[in-house]
Amino acid sequence: MSVTMSFPSAGHPSRVRVKICGITRVEDAVLAVEAGADMIGMIFYPPSPRYVSLARAQAIVQAVRERSPRVRVVAVTVNAPTWLLQVLLDEVGVDWIQCHGDEPREQVAALKGRGFKAVRLTGTTLAESASFLGIGPRDGPRLLVDAAVPGAYGGTGRQADWTAARELARQGPILLAGGLTPDNVANAVQYVQPWGVDVSSGVETRPGQKDPARVRAFIARAWAATQEVQGDE
Repeated sequence: MSVTMSFPSAGHPSRVRVKICGITRVEDAVLAVEAGADMIGMIFYPPSPRYVSLARAQAIVQAVRERSPRVRVVAVTVNAPTWLLQVLLDEVGVDWIQCHGDEPREQVAALKGRGFKAVRLTGTTLAESASFLGIGPRDGPRLLVDAAVPGAYGGTGRQADWTAARELARQGPILLAGGLTPDNVANAVQYVQPWGVDVSSGVETRPGQKDPARVRAFIARAWAATQEVQGDE
């Protein structure tokens, strides 16, 4: 098998990136950083069981900054007002906004490289989703691909459409989410070949509380899968 994997961000150009999302506690942020995560995600959508307040988010960001300058902090929002996005960027101090609702391309583009879109992918939305690949962080993902579950914005634990995600991964840097666990992340990396992978419920003991062993196993298996793919080149 001959494949090409491209990871256009500085630091670790030869392996898949890992985002540990749904962080609600400082200790879990520290766990993720020390385990080697490239990104942590916090959710600012009140209906989510992983919702965090602005005050707690500031404490988490501070803990991450104290331990690693390379780890990116991502705020996950759903149809959030512009003022909240600015507070997250300017006051809370996150690096990127993940727009996980029904935000139009123009709103994501207005973040000027500090935001990217999450899509709940089906075959019929493939072309529309690809239009977001032209905007987003210069050194990060341009798109996150999640499972399409009616009435849900994410966090369902359902697997995304890997075939459609693979088509998008060939066009630009994507984060693959949706039902990933330590047990299936290697297969996901080998099949989709994404820029990065995103996990939340798949490494938890309960919503918002991460399991240290599962976090470490997820990261290790994602990295090992990258090496196996490169070995087939």
